Amino acid sequence: MLPLPLIFIVVLVVIFLASALRILNEYERGVIFRLGRIIKAKGPGLIVLIPVVDRMVKVSLRLVAMDVPPQDVITRDNVSVKVNAVIYFRVMDPTKAVIEVENYLYATSQLAQTTLRSVCGQAELDELLSDREKINRELQEILDKHTDPWGVKVSNVEVKHIDLPQDMQRAMARQAEAERERRAKVINAEGEHQAADRLAEAAKVIAAHPVALQLRYLQTLREVASENNSTTLFPIPIDLFKPFLQLQELLEQKRGETSKT
Repeated sequence: MLPLPLIFIVVLVVIFLASALRILNEYERGVIFRLGRIIKAKGPGLIVLIPVVDRMVKVSLRLVAMDVPPQDVITRDNVSVKVNAVIYFRVMDPTKAVIEVENYLYATSQLAQTTLRSVCGQAELDELLSDREKINRELQEILDKHTDPWGVKVSNVEVKHIDLPQDMQRAMARQAEAERERRAKVINAEGEHQAADRLAEAAKVIAAHPVALQLRYLQTLREVASENNSTTLFPIPIDLFKPFLQLQELLEQKRGETSKT
């Protein structure tokens, strides 16, 4: 059995190693404070601390995706909406993230909420709905500027959802329906205009060649005759019979001349 002093020394060594040795992952850094004064950020790997004298604050360098809760916003055109977003950021300087701000996660979240209300309140509803890229870029620039002294880099901001009041949704639905009706009327008017142009061109051709109208009548008769109709009434222009009448008059004239001779 080991003597008591040796056991005591072994226990002290184990306690010392347990409190002095730290292992940091590849994405972690440890900010070391020695007697309250900052030394530097260490890691990754094995870190040796002086018990009682040194204190380590662990900071993660991974990208953080933080959801911004829905914020009540009144747009520039006095429409009340709820807007939420998501921000992506990471710690670039672990030392600043520890000593410049008490809790950089909480501070970034609060700053994102106030900035979201401010930026969306300066935009009109149509701009908020149609130009989200501009809103996202403006949010990212403002947040990145304010978090830079904390050693935090905001890489991206995305507006996720814009919740409109029920009466505003109905008004937008009526507006969209009216816009579709307007487009349909415009397309119909353009079609009528093109058809009128084609009819005018056809009238010019028929005026120059009257026989074309007769051929068109004959074609229409054939199309109607091919259908399963029991009775068909179709107006026939008298011009179709003019050649036959002229031929009959010519024959009668020849007969009269023959009888005289």
